[in-house]
Amino acid sequence: MANSHDLWIFAYGSLMWRPGFPFEETVHAKLTGWRRSFCIYSRYHRGSPCRPGLVLGLDRGGVCEGIAFRVSPKAAHKTLKYLREREQVISVYREALVPVTLLTGDRPEVMAVTYLVERAHPSYTGRLALSVQAHLIRGGCGLSGNNIDYLANTLAHLAELGIRERDLERLIGLVGPHIARGGAHVHVRPNASALVEACRKHPVRVPRLRPEEARRFGYRNVLVARDD
Repeated sequence: MANSHDLWIFAYGSLMWRPGFPFEETVHAKLTGWRRSFCIYSRYHRGSPCRPGLVLGLDRGGVCEGIAFRVSPKAAHKTLKYLREREQVISVYREALVPVTLLTGDRPEVMAVTYLVERAHPSYTGRLALSVQAHLIRGGCGLSGNNIDYLANTLAHLAELGIRERDLERLIGLVGPHIARGGAHVHVRPNASALVEACRKHPVRVPRLRPEEARRFGYRNVLVARDD
């Protein structure tokens, strides 16, 4: 049974299908005022410094449906530590406590931790055309796997929840609809790996991330270390 001391996490991207922390419950949920968007250059998890990919962020405007995870009080501190290490590699996300509407059950709203995009960060892309997003995603591969699997897995899990994400559906059509086969529980797709290998040598033009620019946001990691 939930209580007032539980920690809630709102997931909208890879956390939906690869949370990496223990939880007591998952609930279909909605966040108003923010939208799911491929708006972050990935030079670590789904790309590299020389061939960036794209990952999702919560950008201003619209509505985003996803999953709310309920974490027990005894696991809360460890879960936040894990999420900060995972999400704050280059401090492009801003940790925030937001009101989330639960779409099932008898609790209408909870306050949940989520990660919003920092628009001032040099890795923020702004609104890219879908064709540009597709070009970046086709050749992106990083420490967490390739960029196409990231897109396909996100769409598959949204479909399991009954969520239609029109822009992402158009995007998978541009990248290659055949790669999305396999459903929500096939996290590594052979077709995706082959396409990434064929496309990763194609050049992309993205702003270079200078170390001094990234360091401007390093104070967040210092604050997190103090909290721990």
